[in-house]
Amino acid sequence: MAATMMADFGAEVVKLELPGVGDGLRGFPPLKEGKSLWWKVTNRGKYFGTLDLRREEGKELFLRLVAQNDVLVENFRPGTLDRWGLDIDTLWKANPKLVILRLSGFGQDGPYRELSGLARIFEAMGGLTAISGDADRAPMHTGYPIGDPIGGLFGAFAVMAALWRVAQGDQQGEEIDLSLTEALLRIIEVLAIEYDQLGAVRERAGNRNAYSAPSDVYLTSDKRYVTVAGSTARTFANNARAIGRPDLIDDPRFRDNTSRVANVEELDRVFGGWIASHTQKEAVAAFRATGGTLAPIYSIDQIFADEQFIARGAIAQVEDEDFGSVRMQGLVPRFLRNPGQIRWAAKGIAADNNYVYKTLLGLDDSEIEQLVAKGII
Repeated sequence: MAATMMADFGAEVVKLELPGVGDGLRGFPPLKEGKSLWWKVTNRGKYFGTLDLRREEGKELFLRLVAQNDVLVENFRPGTLDRWGLDIDTLWKANPKLVILRLSGFGQDGPYRELSGLARIFEAMGGLTAISGDADRAPMHTGYPIGDPIGGLFGAFAVMAALWRVAQGDQQGEEIDLSLTEALLRIIEVLAIEYDQLGAVRERAGNRNAYSAPSDVYLTSDKRYVTVAGSTARTFANNARAIGRPDLIDDPRFRDNTSRVANVEELDRVFGGWIASHTQKEAVAAFRATGGTLAPIYSIDQIFADEQFIARGAIAQVEDEDFGSVRMQGLVPRFLRNPGQIRWAAKGIAADNNYVYKTLLGLDDSEIEQLVAKGII
């Protein structure tokens, strides 16, 4: 995700995989005709080469690539590249300005540095899972391994911050140590200070927002769902008007957000009762008419059909070598002057070996053939 975000906005990204094996994500479902659809999105816009870094010739080729690139992104277990003779001094000798992004489950040091890292682990140990789900049931993971893309976003930001320093004239590159577990902890902003200053351990509250009310998920009369948000006096007033209850605005029980949270049960009864007697479309229209803060809970088919997403091209048509074209999320965020583009969906293994080794490194056909025969690329 980190490298893909940069590819979306113009970076030339080469993804290197082990010859004949490839990245494990290539076999990850959902599949169409044996091809991973997940792969096509997560690695869009990249060039695909193969290289065995464990071999001496492979290491030499790798250092030649390092010498002419700005950034190296790696997510091996800590110390793996060092064991292969590609320690930081060797990398910086090849390219003193190289920015190295190291992503791992727990970071490059500490007692957990050798432990495996997967999204559910980041989410569980970073604090997100503990506060997700209903109070009387087991903690719940989100329906998508959100820990991975969150780490990718931190990674892309970190690389750009480091490149900015280099662009300002810094003659030395940077090594970025990104713990994906710490990335999850970082996005849960208030939990740490709440525990530190109040001794409070935040618990699960289902779909309620523990910090404002009313804020829950409600079932409509057509068996769809909506969510209500809002913590300010203005949003509460607009929401109250939407359900025809302006009297709630001056009710002492709901005079401010703290009072509303204390009386959340009554607010849920009032708002939930009104929403239950209206369709999702009717509820959305009523709240939009008063400037209220209610939203329909969309499934992906509804996202594809929604006029806002259509107007902004949020779902893009992308060239694909297997299926002609596929649709996936567009570019986020939008740039006015340099908008970027999704050049292609992710390709097959070794699809761009000629580009990587012939165009970038200047090898001839016979040299490439020998490397293939040896299993180095």
